[in-house]
Amino acid sequence: MPIWRKKKSEKKTKPKQAPPPVPAKPKFGPKPFVPPQIPEYFIPTVMPKRPLEKKVAPKRQSTDIENEFLKTFKSLTYRHRGWDIWNDFVVMAACALSNPVDKAHYEKREARYLRIIKKYNKEEQDKFPTLFAHTVMALEFNSEQDFLGRLYTQLGLQDEGRKQHFTPYSVCQLMADIAMGDVVQQVKENGYITLNDPCCGAGATLIAGVNCAKRRLEEACMNFQNHILVSGQDIDETVALMCYIQLSLLGVAAYIKVGNSLTEPMATSDSLENYWFTPMYFSDVWVMRRAIHQMDRLLQKGEEPE
Repeated sequence: MPIWRKKKSEKKTKPKQAPPPVPAKPKFGPKPFVPPQIPEYFIPTVMPKRPLEKKVAPKRQSTDIENEFLKTFKSLTYRHRGWDIWNDFVVMAACALSNPVDKAHYEKREARYLRIIKKYNKEEQDKFPTLFAHTVMALEFNSEQDFLGRLYTQLGLQDEGRKQHFTPYSVCQLMADIAMGDVVQQVKENGYITLNDPCCGAGATLIAGVNCAKRRLEEACMNFQNHILVSGQDIDETVALMCYIQLSLLGVAAYIKVGNSLTEPMATSDSLENYWFTPMYFSDVWVMRRAIHQMDRLLQKGEEPE
């Protein structure tokens, strides 16, 4: 009987099923954010420091302005005395700053201006605006100075009979830094601070005080023009108006009185005839403050027992 092996029946394997299709990515889908690579040469090893301001160029330019002022001034001395030219320039510059804003004194000061300018011929008249322009540029370029006071002394125009000697601006700056209190705290409590000089001269002490307070207020993000009120007085009209001109050009709210501080000190009963108010004094902020103070005085007066 033959022996044979039965062939194993081949098992039918099921075909492998294909994986489900992957959905296609949207055509306009957002791309993943990949931060840009910063080149190594761009990354500083040490944080850069603010470069120090060079003071050589400003000094040179300030000297140029001063020389141009003196050159223009001396060109007028061929027919007129130096003192008369300086006094006329100061008075006319003060009137030109006062008349657009102080209408109470307009007619008197405008007449004074016209009376002075008629003393000079056409060529000489054109030089006074040039002197004023040099003054504007000098204070615009460097507010930390007593420009008119320094030139006044340099030309030898000070009154020796009255022992008229101006304090150097560097000394005024030192005194302001030492004497100035917590300006920011005073402003927060009262809204503003006041600076006064009963013998202001050309204004070196007041200018130094304003600049000192200005730096501290700017550190607290405050505008010094809205928080500093200056008052000054001097017996010499010429130097008092020099102070008025410089404070006006520096944008300070101020009023200057011409008169003797000992016999005629500032008082609320003054007629204001000899007062000179800077243009900033007539700004909306200070007009509103004066209106509020006036209202407070009227209310307090009404509450006083008779």
